[in-house]
Amino acid sequence: MDIPLKKNKGLTLVELLVVLVISSFLVGGMYKTFINQQKTYTVQEQVVDMQQNIRGGINRMMREIRMAGFGNVSMVLPVTVVGGNTFNNIVNPDLNNPAGSLTIVSASETGGTLVEPGTVGQTQITVTSLTDSQGNTIFDTQYMKYISIGGVESHTITNIVGNTLTLNGGLTYNNPVGTTVFGIRAINYQVGLVNGIPTLLRDENVGAGPQPQADSIEQLQYGYFDVNDNQVVNPPANAPNIRIVQVSLTARTSTPDPDLKNGDGYRRRQISSNIHLDNMGLGL
Repeated sequence: MDIPLKKNKGLTLVELLVVLVISSFLVGGMYKTFINQQKTYTVQEQVVDMQQNIRGGINRMMREIRMAGFGNVSMVLPVTVVGGNTFNNIVNPDLNNPAGSLTIVSASETGGTLVEPGTVGQTQITVTSLTDSQGNTIFDTQYMKYISIGGVESHTITNIVGNTLTLNGGLTYNNPVGTTVFGIRAINYQVGLVNGIPTLLRDENVGAGPQPQADSIEQLQYGYFDVNDNQVVNPPANAPNIRIVQVSLTARTSTPDPDLKNGDGYRRRQISSNIHLDNMGLGL
């Protein structure tokens, strides 16, 4: 007795083509979704980096500009730094610099402490060290010759023998053992190019040159105001009247976003702060 064979049904060529077309649409959709998510993640990551850069940059500027004049630095003005540049004021705007430039004078570098008491009229002091904890020189007789003792009086170093500093004049106050001796620095902030990238630069004017603080910072602007919140007119000439410095930083992402059709494709953020100069006009 013959048993009839069952018919084995398979896919026809048309059905196979339909399945392939549908699969290609699904894979294409999934791939497009993945690419879009990857782009979104990359853009978000760049925005986060940009915001961290701009906040880190302006935070340091705020701390240092706020301390402008600390150490009663007016006693050693004007100060002369690398290249023969001279700063006559505590706050020194440079309106001729196209990127915007500001130099503040402050006792910002913590140095050694007094080994022996310093008495009024004394012209020599001995400190524990001429270097910081990383071994960097703090005091010399060239570009790091301006010091502040205890943050209340400032002097110029004329000679160094061992750890003993000879000053240009006698001490104004009695200073006990352990009093901190600060290095006075002329700190400059401006924007410049580093490897083609606009970067916030900081320079202590001691020979090391401008150091990068935050990259992709393309614009730095300043505003200057007096004690009554009035804008200081011609700030280079009227610098002694400055009591508030307004700082505005503009940052951009490291690469343009091809999906951003406005402008050049870079995403940008701007942050501003009004910085009150706590050590101006104290009359020490």
